[in-house]
Amino acid sequence: MSSVPFHYVDVRTFCYATEDEKRVEQALRTFLPEEYEVERATSEGHYGDRIVVLSARVENADDVRHVLSQVAAMDDIDTVKAELDDRVDDNCSFFLTFDKQAAFGGDVRRGDGITMRAKVEAYPAKREKAVENARALLDEL
Repeated sequence: MSSVPFHYVDVRTFCYATEDEKRVEQALRTFLPEEYEVERATSEGHYGDRIVVLSARVENADDVRHVLSQVAAMDDIDTVKAELDDRVDDNCSFFLTFDKQAAFGGDVRRGDGITMRAKVEAYPAKREKAVENARALLDEL
């Protein structure tokens, strides 16, 4: 993968009061380069329970390649390619969600719990061009 058609990649997850924050961070780190900084923001749920939002923005091309190599490890990458028209929005952002429990075990699977948003390079900045660039990258993976 010579060039990366993404400006940046955001990964984010929530750590609820019933979860161990270190384990949730470990699940998020499945997608991140080693020793990458994870930001924390504390919020409150509807019933006053504590929620910690863990997130990271990957902007360096080599680090983006690392995140994408984790995504490429999925068994159902062909399904993602087929759904690409629904996964890229009008702002040229590509969305994908992953199973938090599987990520804790080091396995990359689609599911709920961890959200990835990647800003796709597209000139001109049109959805169709972003889908085309994302498809080319996924084919290369």
